[in-house]
Amino acid sequence: MNAPAADTGLLSPGRAGTPVERLVDDAAWLQAMADAEAALARAQAGLGVLPRAAADLITEVVREGAPDPRVIAVASREHANPVVSLVSELTRRVAARDPAAAEHVHRGSTSQDIFDTGAMLVCRRALEAVRADLAAAAEAFAVTARAHRDTPAAARTLALHAVPTTFGLRVAGWRSLVLDAVERIDRVLDGGLPVSLGGSAGTLGGYLAYAAPGHQEDPGAFYDALVRGFARETGLAPQRLPWHALRTPVADVASALGFTAAALGKVAVDVLTLSRTEVGEVAEPSPAGRGASSAMPHKRNPVLATMVRTAALQVPVLTAGVLQCLSAEDERSPGAWHAEWQPLRECLRLTGGAAHTMVELARGLEADPVRMRANLALTGGAATSERVAAALTPRLGRPRARAVLDACSAEAAASGRPLADVLAEHPALEGAAAPDALAALCDPVRYTGAAARLVDRALDRRPREAG
Repeated sequence: MNAPAADTGLLSPGRAGTPVERLVDDAAWLQAMADAEAALARAQAGLGVLPRAAADLITEVVREGAPDPRVIAVASREHANPVVSLVSELTRRVAARDPAAAEHVHRGSTSQDIFDTGAMLVCRRALEAVRADLAAAAEAFAVTARAHRDTPAAARTLALHAVPTTFGLRVAGWRSLVLDAVERIDRVLDGGLPVSLGGSAGTLGGYLAYAAPGHQEDPGAFYDALVRGFARETGLAPQRLPWHALRTPVADVASALGFTAAALGKVAVDVLTLSRTEVGEVAEPSPAGRGASSAMPHKRNPVLATMVRTAALQVPVLTAGVLQCLSAEDERSPGAWHAEWQPLRECLRLTGGAAHTMVELARGLEADPVRMRANLALTGGAATSERVAAALTPRLGRPRARAVLDACSAEAAASGRPLADVLAEHPALEGAAAPDALAALCDPVRYTGAAARLVDRALDRRPREAG
């Protein structure tokens, strides 16, 4: 059978060529499992379960590189997971140098211990890259929010102009969502990525069977020492319990990624909306050739936001697929465990691609304050009707003030006249306010509420230092 071509990202341009791709590809995943095997051997050697020389040789072989992923993948059809074939290949390589040392490969272990520990290594490496990109995007948004702290723009609710806001507040909101994602990823990285040690059915019986009699007499102490040693060798956290069928670590990773992708999607949707020809308030960075249409030379499509939104529409669905695997039967599930692997990887690489793309978008986003003011003026001051109603309430009472504003707003919209002019002619307001005062009340630039101060408050929030 001819080997198929590698997954090049042809159908997933948002992650193609981004750093996370190589961190979660087949070779990286296989190497992480091999790293777990070597770390386990070193941890066991530290407890006298196997010779230090054997652990050193296993580590040396692993560091030379994992086997061909395609060979392991095809062979995995005989076992429903890749670890059995990986162990066979590692054993063969170690035996070629020292047959006695080969007896200590995978000693007392089981496939799920190695796969899950390898998965946590992959997740850690990928999440660290995602976090770095999110922090960079947040920094870029902070610069934009500060620069446009007082730039008036139309807020939109249910697709229509609402009241005035500032572009800075909108961007500060984007930054806040990005920092929310950083916090969720930090919680996962801070102790939420544990090693996996359970043995055949979560009792560590196989590990104890090979342990010295002194360890067997105190299995609790042996468990603690082995878990701590394995965690130290991998750089992961110690587990609380064997988690073959208790899938909290995987669910936590998927949940953090689902939120992150969706949060980035909110930013992308806003950018796409504000980039519309008839809105034109922002534009993506557009190096020569980017966003070109195959048929329409005049177009420069917003491809960065498009790729981010693509991930945002996929990852939460994939997250749901991972979460449903929490319902794993017995002490190890036939199928539910296996069903996590691909959606988890897609969550990692799609979110990683989106975060990396967002950095470029955030750093290069072009704002057009002139267009924002022009759009804000489209309703002829009607965006201030809330304030005008509040100003008229003491004189007319709330119901009457609202009725007057409803009538005048409708007339202004129908006639295309400014709201202030229509108000000045209404009988109920005769002598109530001078035209200049009404014009000032209806000036949207002067009605951005606490937006500027909210920007200041939002920018006080900073992510904690990584690491």
